[in-house]
Amino acid sequence: MSTGPAGHVARSTHRPNGETGGGPPTAPVRTFLRTADGVPIDSVYEPGPGAGARGEPVFVVAHGFTGDADRPHVRRVARAFSRHGAVVTFSFRGHGASGGLSTVGDREVLDLAAVVAWARELGHTRVATVGFSMGGSVVLRHAGLGLDGGADAVVSVSAPARWFYRGTAPMRRLHWLVTRPAGRLVGRYGLRTRIHRRQWDPVPVSPVEAVPRIAPTPLLIVHGERDGYFPLDHPRMLAAAAGEHGELWVEPDMGHAENAAPEELLHRIGDWVAGRAG
Repeated sequence: MSTGPAGHVARSTHRPNGETGGGPPTAPVRTFLRTADGVPIDSVYEPGPGAGARGEPVFVVAHGFTGDADRPHVRRVARAFSRHGAVVTFSFRGHGASGGLSTVGDREVLDLAAVVAWARELGHTRVATVGFSMGGSVVLRHAGLGLDGGADAVVSVSAPARWFYRGTAPMRRLHWLVTRPAGRLVGRYGLRTRIHRRQWDPVPVSPVEAVPRIAPTPLLIVHGERDGYFPLDHPRMLAAAAGEHGELWVEPDMGHAENAAPEELLHRIGDWVAGRAG
């Protein structure tokens, strides 16, 4: 076993096809990584069209709340990005086969740090983090906090700018799910998501507070005009905090997160990453 810079343990950093060279694997790898606070994270590596090339970008996909590495909408995103580079998908704590309990965007930065560090251990020199909704807030905070295994480009899709937002009906339902015992039961048995019962203490740095610290890493903020969770003041607030080092794409017919992201947009994001990462 090998211990990575983010304090995780990667059990399958071997070359699955028997390679001994320094390039990334040329076949898929699935393993559990261990975060700095000891949570096992189910992680999947899939080579891209330039399999084995160190300079090929790798997309680390951070899913939204109640997603996981095997959900159809996450697999669809991975397939689109695989035309532009290698892809790593994983399940945040409390989701899918990963251990632990979801903290809805707080300790999840440690999950992402472990996965990004693993992507570099596998031989990639260009790493982009692409997050959706909760995952979008996590990639912003991960980059802004400067955790080990930082990204070379960051893409945040459908993310909130600030915490505790309840201005839409979907967000009010989400707060019920997270804060009420009955809601957490629905999360566990209905949505396969195990949610921590404790409130944040202390409250983590918000996405909009983290964004100014990301520079000079390239940053792309993507949001749908029809997002039912977070209205357009959220991406605009993030873009204002990013200043000149960030880009904002407002997509006219798009709703919220992975399910709403059209194929054409995913490929545009893939092209953006290929041109900006590293």
